[in-house]
Amino acid sequence: MFQMTLARKKVLWAYLFLAIPLIFFLYIRIYPTLFAFEMSLYDWNPLAEEQTYVGTDNYERLATELSNPRSVTRAAFSNTLVYVVLGVPIQLVIALLVALMLNEITRLAMVYRLLFFLPFVTSTISIAWVFRALYQPQFGFLNVLLTLFSLPQQPFLKSPNQALYSILVMIIWQGLGFAVIIFLAGVKQIPRDYYEAATVDGANRWQSFRAITLPLLNPSIVYLIVLQSISFLRTFAPVLAMTTQGDGGPLNSTTTVVLRIYREAFQRFDMGFASAQTVLLFLIILVVTIVQMRLTTRATD
Repeated sequence: MFQMTLARKKVLWAYLFLAIPLIFFLYIRIYPTLFAFEMSLYDWNPLAEEQTYVGTDNYERLATELSNPRSVTRAAFSNTLVYVVLGVPIQLVIALLVALMLNEITRLAMVYRLLFFLPFVTSTISIAWVFRALYQPQFGFLNVLLTLFSLPQQPFLKSPNQALYSILVMIIWQGLGFAVIIFLAGVKQIPRDYYEAATVDGANRWQSFRAITLPLLNPSIVYLIVLQSISFLRTFAPVLAMTTQGDGGPLNSTTTVVLRIYREAFQRFDMGFASAQTVLLFLIILVVTIVQMRLTTRATD
């Protein structure tokens, strides 16, 4: 009878335990992704008895809408780009500044960290409704504050020119704590000897930051840029909760790709076209992730 050694038994059990989460991951993540590719090739209506194969028609329709300056789909992709291009750098710069300040605090340090991290673990819908109340015309806290300083009141969420940036403030604020904790963990790993040696050589704080802190934080920066870019590309709940009837208004000025996919799939039941947008968003996220990892890693080599 074949006898396995103890080492082989350990390896076998390790693969067995790893197979369980792997199967779960393949079924929950990979299968729906591949199924979305298949659905995008059909005129898929969940209420219909039989689905009609249309080939690349959904992608051709998507290309047509993206080329139309007045289409909602183009507005969704344009707005999502604005969320990413403005939101990610602003959030990371503020988070790095806060992390550097928290690193200098010795008293009540855990309390301050908790206060910054708390919004990240709070319900997005709850925070969105609080900000929606703050932005209310006339009686919202921000407009009341503007009145106290004899400044004109602002429409905020009611204005096509201000609504997107008003929502962006909320998104940046909620995700700030996560970025702060990651940066703070990275700063804590930098040996103090490096800064002491730089001081002996006559370097000031800015020079130390540029020559020591920033390069050694490269893994944290790369990680956060990729992760937060994906997060902003998937913006959905804040827009749904902060706009009237969750329509991404006013005048589609705040709508996003994920909100557009949701409305196409579950309100118009056009699953095929929604899947085509999902596939395009997936490819955009994939390309953005690869490019960012290459550029940010190469810049600090």
